[in-house]
Amino acid sequence: MMCLFKLTVFLFFFLDTVQSRVQGKENAALVNGKNSLTSFMSGIVSDPQNALESWKSPGVHVCDWSGVRCNNASDMIIELDLSGRSLGGTISPALANISTLQILDLSENFLVGHIPKELGYLGQLGQLSLSGNFLEGHIPSEFGSLHNLYYLDMGSNRLEGEIPSSLFCNGTSLSYVDLSNNSLGGQIPLKKECILKELRFLLLWSNKLVGQLPLALSNSTKLKWLDLGLNMLSGELPSKIVSNWPQLQYLYLSYNNFSSHDGNTNLEPFFASLMSLSHFQELELAANNLGGKLPHNIGDLPTSLQQLHLQKNLIHGPIPPHIANLVNLTFLKLSSNLLNGSIPPSLCLMNRLERIYLSNNSLSGDIPSTLSDIKHLGLLDLSRNKLSGSIPDSFANLSQLRRLLLYDNQLSGTIPPSLGSCVNLEILDLSHNKITGQIPAEVAALGSLKLYLNLSNNNLHGSLPLELSKMDMVLVIDVSMNNLSGSIPPQLESCTALEYLNLSVNSFEGLLPSSLGKLLYIRVLDVSSNQLKGTIPESMQLSSSLKELNFSFNKFSGKVSDKGAFSNLTIDSFLGNTGLCGRFKGMHNCHSSKRTYHLVFLLIPVLLFGTPLLCMFFRYSMTIKSKVRNRLAMVRRGDLEDVEEGTKDHKYPRISYGQLREATGGFSASSLIGSGRFGQVYEGMLQDSTRVAVKVLDTTHGEISRSFRREYQILKKIRHRNLIRIITICSRPEFNALVFPLMQNGSLEMHLYPSQKLDVVQIVKICSDVAEGMSYLHHYSPVKVVHCDLKPSNILLDEDMTALVTDFGISRLLQSHGNTSSTNSPASFSSTHGLLCGSVGYIAPEYGMGKHASTEGDVYSFGVLVLEMVSGRRPTDHVLSHEEGSSLCEWVKKQYTHPNQLQNFVEQALKRCSPCGVPTHCNKIWKDVIFELIELGLLCTQHNPSTRPSMHDIAQEIGRLKDYLTKSTLPLHQ
Repeated sequence: MMCLFKLTVFLFFFLDTVQSRVQGKENAALVNGKNSLTSFMSGIVSDPQNALESWKSPGVHVCDWSGVRCNNASDMIIELDLSGRSLGGTISPALANISTLQILDLSENFLVGHIPKELGYLGQLGQLSLSGNFLEGHIPSEFGSLHNLYYLDMGSNRLEGEIPSSLFCNGTSLSYVDLSNNSLGGQIPLKKECILKELRFLLLWSNKLVGQLPLALSNSTKLKWLDLGLNMLSGELPSKIVSNWPQLQYLYLSYNNFSSHDGNTNLEPFFASLMSLSHFQELELAANNLGGKLPHNIGDLPTSLQQLHLQKNLIHGPIPPHIANLVNLTFLKLSSNLLNGSIPPSLCLMNRLERIYLSNNSLSGDIPSTLSDIKHLGLLDLSRNKLSGSIPDSFANLSQLRRLLLYDNQLSGTIPPSLGSCVNLEILDLSHNKITGQIPAEVAALGSLKLYLNLSNNNLHGSLPLELSKMDMVLVIDVSMNNLSGSIPPQLESCTALEYLNLSVNSFEGLLPSSLGKLLYIRVLDVSSNQLKGTIPESMQLSSSLKELNFSFNKFSGKVSDKGAFSNLTIDSFLGNTGLCGRFKGMHNCHSSKRTYHLVFLLIPVLLFGTPLLCMFFRYSMTIKSKVRNRLAMVRRGDLEDVEEGTKDHKYPRISYGQLREATGGFSASSLIGSGRFGQVYEGMLQDSTRVAVKVLDTTHGEISRSFRREYQILKKIRHRNLIRIITICSRPEFNALVFPLMQNGSLEMHLYPSQKLDVVQIVKICSDVAEGMSYLHHYSPVKVVHCDLKPSNILLDEDMTALVTDFGISRLLQSHGNTSSTNSPASFSSTHGLLCGSVGYIAPEYGMGKHASTEGDVYSFGVLVLEMVSGRRPTDHVLSHEEGSSLCEWVKKQYTHPNQLQNFVEQALKRCSPCGVPTHCNKIWKDVIFELIELGLLCTQHNPSTRPSMHDIAQEIGRLKDYLTKSTLPLHQ
C-alpha cells in the first residue's frame, strides 16, 4: 500500500512538472508571436481604417487583436487576416517567427517592396494570400518548403522573374494557385516527376509565360479551373493533358500562340479530348490563330457547355449543323474567322443562347428565320459577311433582343415593320446593304434605342417619319447615302440625347430646321449633298456643343458668320453653295459695290448730325458705366440675385435666389428633408405650384464647388427615365443650388428602415429601374459616367414607385467609347481628389488599393444594395458587429454556402419582404426570386473586378426576373 502511495505521489509531481513546462513553452510562443506582430506593425506606415488600433492597447490580449485568431485550447496564434484594410508599408520578415501560423491573408492592401523569403519557413502555413498589392521582385524559392500550403494567391501585384520550380515540385498539397496579373516570365516549371495531385485551380493569366503546357500537369486529375490567357504560350492545343481532367469546368487559353494539330490544320483531336468532361462549362480559345475547319464533333462537346469563344482565329469552312447539340450554350462567339457557307437553321435548337457573334466571316445565303425561336436572344451580330435575302419578319418574336447588327452584307428587301415590336432594342444597324422601301413608322418609333440607329448606305426612299422624334435616348442617327426626300422634320428636336446626326447624300429639300441647332448635346451634323435652301440657321452658330458641321453641296444662301460654333470650320464645310458669302477663305465676300454706293448717301446725315450724336453717345456710355459699377457693388454685397449662365437656355427656366428662398420658406428647418456632407436638401413650391427639391451646397469648401459644377455638368448631359432630371440651377458668389422635381415617395432608404415596407415584386422593380439607369450611365449616355456613390439614400421613388438614381456630386466622367483608350479611363476634368469613392460599406475593395473609379466599382455597390434590400441589414451595421465575416457580402456568402442556413435566410427574407403577407400561390415563386437576387448580389460583389458582370448584363438579368414574375401571373406594382 505504501509503495502504491509513493508511486501515485511521484506520478502527480511528474505530470505537474511536464504540464508546467508545456505551459511555459506555450506562453513563450505567445510572447514570441506578439513580438513578431509588433515588428510587423512597425513596418506599416498607413492604416486609414485603424485596423491595428487594438494592437496598440496594452490591456487587450494578443488573441483579441484585430485580424488575429488563436487556437482556443492553447492560445497559439494560428491566423492573421488583415485583408482589405488599406494598409500601406512593407511585410516584415518577423512574421516568420510565428511558427504556429496556419493562415496569412494580407490581400487587397497597399503593401510594397519584396515578399520576405522568411515566410517560406512557416512550416504549418496552409493559406497564403498576398494578392491585390504592389509587391515586386521575385517569388521566393523558399516557398517550395511550405509542404502544408494548399491555398496560394499572389495575383495582381508587380512580381517578375520566373516561377521557382520548387514551388510546384515540393508544394504537393497545393489546391489553389493564383499568380495572375503580374509580369512573370519563363516556362511553367512543372517537371514530370512533380505531381500536384490536389490541384483544382491554376490561374496564371496576364503574365509573360512562354513555352508549352507541361505534360506533368496531366497528373493533376482534380483540376477544375485553368486560366492561362494573355501569355505567350505556344505548341499544340493540350489534347492529351486535358483528357485527364474529368472535373474540368473552365478552360481559358485565349490570346496565346497555340496551334491546332497536324501543323495547325486539325481541331478535331482537341475537341475529342473534351467530350468526356461532364462538368465542362466554358471554353476560351480566342486570338490564337488556330487553323483548320470547325469539326463536326464540336457538337459532341459536353452538353453542360455554356460559353464558347473561338473568335479571332483562322478557322475556315462551314458551321457544322451538329453544333446545335450544345443545347445549354448561352454565349457563342465565332467572329473574325474565315467561315463560309450558310448559317445553320438548326441553331434555333440552342434555345438558351443569349448572345451570338458570327461577324467578320464570309457567311452567305439567307438569315434563317428560325433564329427567332431563340427566345432569350439579346444580341445577334451577323455583320461583315455576305448574307443575302431579306431580314426575317419573324424577328419580331425576339422580345429580349437588345442589339441587332446586320451591317455590311448584301441584304435586300424592305425593313420589316414588325421590328418595331422589339421593344427592348437598343442598337439597330442595317447599314451598307441593299435594303429598299421606306423607313417604317413602327421602327422609327422605337423609343428604346439608346445607342444608335444606322440605316446608311442603302436604297431607302420616301420621307423621314415623324415618329423618329420618339427616340429621345438615341445618341446616333445615320440615314446617309440613301434616296430619302421631303423636308427634314423640325420635330427631331425631341431626340434630346442626340450627339451625331448624318442626313447627307439624300434628296432632302426645303429649309434646314433651326431646332436642330438647339439640340443640347449635338456634336456632329452632316446635311451635305442634298437640295436644302435658305439661310443657315443662327442656332447652329450659337450651339455650344456642335464641333463638326457639313453644309456642302446644297442651295444655301446668305451670310455665314465665322463666330461661335463656326469659328473652327473651313470652306470645306460650305462647298457647292454659290449663294453663301462670308469671311472663310475661298468664300465670296459679302460686301458689294451696291452697298458701297449706299454708304456714300449714309455719310451725309452722319456728318450733319454727327456732333449731337457723339454727345448723346458720351452721356449714354457714362450712364452704362454707372450701372455696371452699381451692379458690381451689389454682387460684392450679395444683394444681386443671379442665375447661372446655362439656365439662359429655354430648356431651363430662370429661377432666382429670391424665388428659391420664398419657395422654401427662407430655407427654414421645417422645409429641410435631407442633409449630407455636401449640403442640405429643402422641399419647396414654386409660384406655378411645382413642388421641388432644392439641393443647397455648402460653398465654404473648394471641393464642394467643384462637386456642384461636376453634378450640373453630368445632369445636363444625361436623360433617362431612371435618372433624376434637373429643373434648373441657381448660382451666385456664395450660393449654389440644384433644383429637382420633388419625389413623392422619398428615398429608398425610407422604405427599408426602420422596417421593410417593400414586397418582393417592388424590390425587383426597383432593382430593375436602378440597373437600367446605371446601364445607361455606363454604356449609352452622351457622357460616360461612374456614379461612385450608389446607395439607398441616393435612390428616389416617384409617385408610381419608379426608382430614379440621384446625387452625382462625386461621379466621374469617363472618356467616350469612341476613344481608343479604355472606356474606364477617367477624363482629365473628372478629378475628385480628396473625396472618398463612395460611402462606407458600399465601396469596392479595389478602391482601397488606389485604383481609379470604374464601372466595376458601381457594379460592386449595386450588389451590396441588392443584398441589403434582401437581408434587411445595412452594410455598416454588419461592419460594426462582431459576427463572423468582415462585410455584409461575406456574411451573406456564408449563409449561401450552408444549405440549412440559406434556407433559413430565404425564409426570413420572405417574411421581411412581404409586409402584407405572401399570397399562397406566390410563396414558392417569391422564394425563387429572393434566391436569384442573392446570387446576383454575390456575383456583383466578387473581389476581382474583372469577374463582375456589366450593368448591361445585370439589367438584362433583372429584366428576365421581372418577366418571370409577370408570367407567374403576379401583378407588378405600377
